[in-house]
Amino acid sequence: MNTLIGIVAIVLIFVIVFQLAKTSELMGILKGDKEGDTSESTNNTHGFLMMFLMITGLIAVFLGWWLVEDKLLQGNRNFTPASKHGDSINSMFWITSIICGIAFVITQALLFWFSYKYRARKGNKAQHFSHDNKLEIVWTVIPAIVLTILVARGIETWYEITADAPADARIVEVTAQQFNWTVRYPGSDSLLGKREFELISGENSLGIDWNDAKSHDDLMPTEIVLEKNKPVLFKLGAKDVLHSFYLTHFMIKMDCVPGIPTQFWMTPTHSTQEMRDLRGNQEFDYELACAELCGRAHYNMRFIVKVLETEEYNAWLAEQKPFYDAIKATLNPAPAAAPVEGTAPTEATDSTTVTPAIENGSVDTEVESKKNVISSL
Repeated sequence: MNTLIGIVAIVLIFVIVFQLAKTSELMGILKGDKEGDTSESTNNTHGFLMMFLMITGLIAVFLGWWLVEDKLLQGNRNFTPASKHGDSINSMFWITSIICGIAFVITQALLFWFSYKYRARKGNKAQHFSHDNKLEIVWTVIPAIVLTILVARGIETWYEITADAPADARIVEVTAQQFNWTVRYPGSDSLLGKREFELISGENSLGIDWNDAKSHDDLMPTEIVLEKNKPVLFKLGAKDVLHSFYLTHFMIKMDCVPGIPTQFWMTPTHSTQEMRDLRGNQEFDYELACAELCGRAHYNMRFIVKVLETEEYNAWLAEQKPFYDAIKATLNPAPAAAPVEGTAPTEATDSTTVTPAIENGSVDTEVESKKNVISSL
């Protein structure tokens, strides 16, 4: 009902404005103005309104930013990126914003000022000229130089953050699916075990090849834990639909695409505790979010990320146990207990098992083998 009332109100406002404009036009005709012409007083009113709109509009733009600044990350003067490359991106963001902001203010001020200064008045005649070479050079060359500098800076930053990861970078594999993240760390060998999609099952959600010895020391924690000032390489993937690996405070956003591995590396520069102190919020945690609308429970794609000092990280790492240790019993069942000497086995385990000879007679091993097969079935 409220929506309907709002729509009706908007329609009525447009009708009233239209009727007022029509009434003004009719009154001008009654005063002797030609149809389609506007009076000088009307032009003056429009000119002053344009200046008023320019001033209030520019104030609204900057006031609106100032009022919500504390709720922003990018666009917040107090925002501190938590990664090394984040500093470069944040610097580039502010340089671009300042240059574009200055251009915006100048062009909008001129647009509205010209509408006021050159409003239609009796005795005024517009000057026409087809072109001005100097003016065209100025408004072409200056923007071209500025944009070239911005693009060059952007390419330099892009090459920096997409370069090969350092040789000593830690590896963290992150796999997205509806609606959670699965994390895997390599063990002491710094190598991740193989994965095959044919091996994916309810018990093996990643399709890890447990016959690969490199997978036996892999870790699968329930959170992402990083070491401060240590490069980390994220190897990303998805099992079902398109997801997006988004670490806002680290300025990382990379798509996770089914069947197409992607990766991104960075160096965290502020521990979780340092960021809590900077923000004045001791409950703050870094978060991993999915930046793609991946389904109805998309909001569940929230994952805690911690950055620890070296000593704390090493202590955390020492507490982690290989995931293989927890499931190897289900992969390799313990062998059946051997029968007690002097007693006959109660259940055959091999179709070619030969039972001991019976006193005062012999047993046909082939017949006995068949009986064992039948009994085992």
